[in-house]
Amino acid sequence: MPYRSVVAGIVLVACVPALAQMPDAGSAAATLKPVVVTSTRIGATPFNTPASVGLVAGEELRANRQQVNLSEGLGGVPGLLIQNRQNYAQDLQISVRGFGARSTFGIRGVRLYVDGIPATLPDGQGQSSNIDIASIDRVEILRGPFSALYGNSSGGVIQVFTEEGSGAPKVTPSFAFGSDGLRRYGIKAGGSTGSGAGAIDYLVSTSRFTTDGYRDHSAASKNLVNAKLGIQLDNDSKLTLVVNSVDLKAQDPLGLEWSDFRANPRGVVAGANQFDTRKSVQQTQGGLVYERRIDAANDLRLIAYYGQRETVQFQSIPVAPQANPRHAGGVISLARDYGGIDARWTSRLQLGGRPLTMVGGLAWDTLKEQRQGYENFIGAGATQQLGVQGRLRRDESNDLWNIDPYLQASWQFAERWTLDAGVRHSSVRFSSDDHYIAGVNGDDSGAARYRKTLPVAALRYQATPDLNLYATLGRGFETPTFNEISYRSDGQAGLNFALRPSVNTSAEVGAKARLGSGMLTAALFQTRTEDEIVSAITTFGRATFQNAGRTRRNGLELGWDGALARNWRVQAAYTYLDATYRDSFCSPSCTPPNQIVPAGNRIPGIARQMAFASLAWAPSQGWRAGIEGRYLSEIKVNDRNDAAAPGYFAAAAHAGYLLQLERWTLNGFARIDNLFDRQYAGSAIINEGNSRYFEPAPGRNWSAGISAAYRF
Repeated sequence: MPYRSVVAGIVLVACVPALAQMPDAGSAAATLKPVVVTSTRIGATPFNTPASVGLVAGEELRANRQQVNLSEGLGGVPGLLIQNRQNYAQDLQISVRGFGARSTFGIRGVRLYVDGIPATLPDGQGQSSNIDIASIDRVEILRGPFSALYGNSSGGVIQVFTEEGSGAPKVTPSFAFGSDGLRRYGIKAGGSTGSGAGAIDYLVSTSRFTTDGYRDHSAASKNLVNAKLGIQLDNDSKLTLVVNSVDLKAQDPLGLEWSDFRANPRGVVAGANQFDTRKSVQQTQGGLVYERRIDAANDLRLIAYYGQRETVQFQSIPVAPQANPRHAGGVISLARDYGGIDARWTSRLQLGGRPLTMVGGLAWDTLKEQRQGYENFIGAGATQQLGVQGRLRRDESNDLWNIDPYLQASWQFAERWTLDAGVRHSSVRFSSDDHYIAGVNGDDSGAARYRKTLPVAALRYQATPDLNLYATLGRGFETPTFNEISYRSDGQAGLNFALRPSVNTSAEVGAKARLGSGMLTAALFQTRTEDEIVSAITTFGRATFQNAGRTRRNGLELGWDGALARNWRVQAAYTYLDATYRDSFCSPSCTPPNQIVPAGNRIPGIARQMAFASLAWAPSQGWRAGIEGRYLSEIKVNDRNDAAAPGYFAAAAHAGYLLQLERWTLNGFARIDNLFDRQYAGSAIINEGNSRYFEPAPGRNWSAGISAAYRF
């Protein structure tokens, strides 16, 4: 894109007012009130944290929105790209500074937590379908070197904290509806019995979401429950129980070629209908969090969790390839049991007469997976049925565990200087026991183990009471997930244990300035990665992966969040990210007609530039309104860089009314997304073997809703 066009696009976005609505903008922006960021574990305000941290309040996520996807309310965080595939069979596409961009389904390269409990499995595969937006208190997004302190696959960290019940009982039913048959019904209830020893706080939220889908064959339904119960055991200790459950059923419309995308973005390829491509997910998990204040200088925190997840996915793999006796079939059935513990001790000490905070802990996680594959047809000839579960073609037991000790310290060694340092030693072990051995299909059992020590250090200088400068350096790594080693790119049977973990080194310098009622942030960063894991080829919904040698990411992030005047709030973010291969490699193999990917090519799935701006009028009561704009530059969709999803600018507008009447709080809204009816790809399937890269975003669409809270 020419330089002048880039500048014009940035200026246009910066001038487009948009929504980043808060419940009461009559005071300073809620995200800037004194809040302790827990992402770095030390505990500091966003201003004093020597790292790039985004903080988004739950009310902001819900304000005048459908409350279905995290992508609705996190557009104003620099470095974070969340794309809605319009395909609930594959989850959102989330990347932080390019980590996670290769994901063809689910979330990887970025770690997710809900109330301290991992929503990312030990192998690095995560999902957001169990996150209940209606009960979120805040979301923290940690970017840069400090993310490495969360171990495997932590190119970025997203932590969701749900609300705690408080005060008299409160019930909040809500309803939203919109284009393409969108319906969301929900109810939330919470409260507390008081304070002090024996006090109980509680919150329960449940919802049902259904949609016909923007595209053909993209209908979905989701039932979601989230519950949180806190018990104040005594004045110094508290026990919290967190339980959530999700039941998801979704059709999979697959991707489109460019010509089909332009001609009929609502359409699907024939295979999606022929094989009734779809996915069902059932997951329930629970966790216990025990927090105890030992004395004035020491705290203990223990987390234990356990969950079960069952997934069945029907793919569009044709019948003919499944004649190969080594083929694993076109239906994937997964049953997963997972759990773990995290024990942490925090001490506030003195060193040289200056404050020193130490955090030490141990994390252990385990995953047991039963993976089976079946043919996606029954019979032959005229009586053949497609899109049904047929004969067993794969049967294996997979086990994984990791054990990670970690230690962090923060020392304010001078009045204006603070040194932060940490180290984590991560050990991850994969093993697979093959139960499907027949004829030429031999025993494909195997095991692999990965170890890496991950150091991080940061130096912060408080130049003035309202200006902080910092520099950070750290190392991280990412092992392949079970899904990434499940299939070999050469088409042979067995797990791809030749896939090596990637190792990255990141450096960042940044500044944070308090200006009036807002905060301006800026960060320059570089990440160098060895053995980058990339998508080799995706065909008929099945993805394979490979290592691509060295890569480099250079970037700049700018962010502003604050109030212009009473009841007016503005939010703006800009990200520049140049991500390229430093080594040439073969994709997906070196056997003709496969091609050499030259060094210097851009890493697919990563936009070079993205920007967001919003302006909202949000008094504590009465009418509210706002508009927002988002710009995203083109995204290369394959390693050869000969195809791309074009850049786009999309805008949205909303209006609402909030009424407080004695014990009632009524809140209604209406909004229009893609205001100018642009046609663009909402996300892309990287290295799709049939050139079906593009997942269309909806044209102009509307939604509306209402909630009614009653305090007893």
